Amino acid sequence: MTTLTVNGIGRTVSSTPDTPLLYVLRDELELNGAKFGCGLGQCGACAVLVDGEPVFSCITPVMLLEGRDIRTLEGLGTAEAPGPLQAAFIEEQTAQCGYCIAGMIMRAQALLERIPHPGDDDILTALEPQLCRCGTHMRIVRAVRRAAQNMARASEAGR
Repeated sequence: MTTLTVNGIGRTVSSTPDTPLLYVLRDELELNGAKFGCGLGQCGACAVLVDGEPVFSCITPVMLLEGRDIRTLEGLGTAEAPGPLQAAFIEEQTAQCGYCIAGMIMRAQALLERIPHPGDDDILTALEPQLCRCGTHMRIVRAVRRAAQNMARASEAGR
């Protein structure tokens, strides 16, 4: 048994220690935001945050994650109350097929936590490991820009 902290909640899983996190998230914890894309850590559809950094969950065994903070798309918001990035991705209509979007959002979340006001070069560099076969990259960049602006406005209004 392994205990993982996923979206702030301690969860005990029964998968073997070498099981990739993606399978544990989807099969045991029923968190289906992260997608299986290539299974080789090359496309990014499976990206989640571990201690605030994006990782390919399809190649990360759970034995490396005990005591670490794992965040998935589900930890950022819900369909009824989407988080700032999720809302911006919806507003910019970034999804064509939608397969890459969860990974894109997670990598963008890590960027915005590190650099609250990123420039386009920062955004492009952060999203570089993610593949979008539909070619909606420009809408995705606009969504990250929009989320950064909305988050800055919300932060200023909260002061």
